[in-house]
Amino acid sequence: MKSTMQNQDNVILPSTANYVRQGEGAPVVMIHGIAASLHDWDDLIPELSKSGYACYALDLLGHGDSPKLDSRSYRMEWLFEHFLNWITSLRLTEPAILVGHSLGGYLALEYARRFSAWTRGLILVDPLYSRSQLPPLLRRTYGRTGLSSLIVGRIPEWMFRAVVDVTSIAMGHSVGGAHSLPERVRAQTAQDYARTAPGVYHAPNTVEDLTPYLSSISVPTLVVWGDHDQTLSVSSFGKMVNAMPRATGKSFRAGHVPHQSNAEEFNQLVLKFLRDAV
Repeated sequence: MKSTMQNQDNVILPSTANYVRQGEGAPVVMIHGIAASLHDWDDLIPELSKSGYACYALDLLGHGDSPKLDSRSYRMEWLFEHFLNWITSLRLTEPAILVGHSLGGYLALEYARRFSAWTRGLILVDPLYSRSQLPPLLRRTYGRTGLSSLIVGRIPEWMFRAVVDVTSIAMGHSVGGAHSLPERVRAQTAQDYARTAPGVYHAPNTVEDLTPYLSSISVPTLVVWGDHDQTLSVSSFGKMVNAMPRATGKSFRAGHVPHQSNAEEFNQLVLKFLRDAV
């Protein structure tokens, strides 16, 4: 297989991706959000693999240990095309269950929309599906390509870590702990932010609004969100559930990453959904 391929924008996209595979059984493909990595699923993968599922989790283009483009303005189509090349390379023999967080939720939805016959079900965690979900400040930040890339590219990892820690403390824990996120998750989050290609932050500015397509995505779907999400509009998730014909929803007392802050409860909810609905 060639290591690169050229897309319709005349951008050379790598055809390889860093990923992990664990377990045997029905395939479950996990897609992280912006400035994250496959380690988002470190708590979920062991639970699914011991329950009879084959787990696949990748680092998206520009993230983690996957290739990075020399571009200050990534486009969502590039991330989707890179993801599509990767999932095709897996040569799965049956439809997959896709688990996507935030930007990864957008990619999962787009895959289900285009390849419904190869999508067995969706688990969407605080999913992005429209720029209208973003607060005005984030919309402006993502839209200013040069400024956001310049700023993010110069922030050291320790500063990312400080922001993660402050946010984790501010959110608190549902059972009274000081932090909403465990120490190992906070450390990984800071590392992932620091190694994300700065141009990735432009990608949300290029998403197509998937709202008109939600009613046509008829696979079994579980939508999970944090009721204190500060990144995407909380009210948008309920609207999504109502728009999708086979969707159910569940909110946690959490922020934007309930799969990490409420991992045990989230994992049990996922397993129940897979047993009962997929």
